[in-house]
Amino acid sequence: MSNCIVAPQPLAVEAGAAVLQNGGNAIDAAVTAALVQGVVDPQMCGLGGYAILNMHISGEPGSVGLDAPALAGAKATPDMWVDDVIGPNPDGWGYFLKDQINEAGYTSICTPGTVKMLANLLERWGTIDWAAAAAPAIQIAEDGFVVSDKLANGWKRPAAYAETCSLLDYILRNEEARRIYLRSDGRPYDLGQTLRNPDYAHTLAHLAEHGAEDFYHGDLATRMVGDLAANGSFVTAEDLATYRLREDASVHGSYHDFTITSAAPPHGGATLIAILNILEGYDLPALGHNSPDYIYLVSMAMKAAFADRNQTMADMEFVNVPLEWTLSKERAAYWRDRIDAGAEIQVSFDGVEKPHTTQVTVVDNRGNCVSLTHSLGASSGVITPGLGFMYNNSMINFHPLPGHANSIQPGKGRTTGMAPTIVYRKDETGHERPLLVLGAPGATRIITSVLQVILNVLAFDMPILDAVHAPRFDCQVGPITCQRRIPSWVVAAVQRKHPIQYIPYSHGGMGLVNAIAIDPITGVLSGAADTGSDGMALVV
Repeated sequence: MSNCIVAPQPLAVEAGAAVLQNGGNAIDAAVTAALVQGVVDPQMCGLGGYAILNMHISGEPGSVGLDAPALAGAKATPDMWVDDVIGPNPDGWGYFLKDQINEAGYTSICTPGTVKMLANLLERWGTIDWAAAAAPAIQIAEDGFVVSDKLANGWKRPAAYAETCSLLDYILRNEEARRIYLRSDGRPYDLGQTLRNPDYAHTLAHLAEHGAEDFYHGDLATRMVGDLAANGSFVTAEDLATYRLREDASVHGSYHDFTITSAAPPHGGATLIAILNILEGYDLPALGHNSPDYIYLVSMAMKAAFADRNQTMADMEFVNVPLEWTLSKERAAYWRDRIDAGAEIQVSFDGVEKPHTTQVTVVDNRGNCVSLTHSLGASSGVITPGLGFMYNNSMINFHPLPGHANSIQPGKGRTTGMAPTIVYRKDETGHERPLLVLGAPGATRIITSVLQVILNVLAFDMPILDAVHAPRFDCQVGPITCQRRIPSWVVAAVQRKHPIQYIPYSHGGMGLVNAIAIDPITGVLSGAADTGSDGMALVV
């Protein structure tokens, strides 16, 4: 059995692959790749972000789930933004507030957990230390990397609405971010130019020397807290010092003879399993892949699961989430009856995160499997002077009014669509073996995109490359949306049953799935990176 690693950033894939080639395991490779991702995709992920993990350890049953959520700071209150609400973003990416106070700058920051997650993974399951894992990221940050078209075009893309920020707007609002990410002429780096961030390299080297806990208790924590406190952030020294990982952060379900494990609330795994529960009652292959009937039926199952999700999904340490009900086959049968009757599915709006996240998927030759999704949201733009990394902007993900499941509360995590997932099937001895390991960035479209890749493999027997590259659609609150590669006559046929519209993408615009398949007979690995990004899969 070989090793395989998939991610949206080629430099991160190569760094992780080198670890695997040198005898490291999937955990070592995932952490190494994640640290590189923070350097080369600076507004998608990094040390100031949050992470959710789903992992299978070779020789052990089931999945290990760990959550390092972004938590509202101790100074935040449920009603602090009542008078600042403009309204929900029509695209579903959070809420518009006056002056973007929940989206950009110091008031948008939640307590970060990525460093805690990555360090914990190495300590418990890795074979290399933090210094070795950080070495490629340190070198890339110090020497610089060539700006890709995706990164350059992201900085040129305007904000979708006047009430929200573009990726460049986040940078423009912070002096330190401007110093690092703008050239001397005041413009962002362009395609093919080399971008260096030696401050990020120094921070990674400091953590290598002093240990990752320095981020939460030591000199780095002191520097961070001083900056945050001086600029009105809700995050305190106590928030950092008391931050902890959440264990047992996975949910389990089934689809026919397959077992599905994914991320527990407040993340997207329960919604993914709920959709699969509904679809289990239909003969999907008989409908034909991406036929009008198939797109309509799967979309209605998506919409039904989101109708439940948007009312109940929240941080289970603060809210009594009806998880058993959400995941029950009985609830799925209720929705099938509604769908079969042609009844309208009413879905109320609830804010979700921006689709700026990343993913690394790894399977090693020992049989260890890692699906790690980590993010900054879209980044706050804030960089503490001298540290080089941006903080998350996860306050945008909370409901800005009190009294809702996802309302603001100190120490609370907010809902996300992140759904690192492992699909198992039983072998001839009755033992469950991993068949698919996958995850994606893309906000709540992570859920619907991971779903379609799973169905493409399990229901339509597609090789993983075809399963990931097939055109996709999404339906959560309003109309069905689909990529332009779905033919217009198919869309016209769906339109007779439900509103549907194209998004301005042939590739991308949905969750960017990065997946690995394991042949159940030979154990041969094959990987696929979503064509909506720059990613790649390497088998080494």
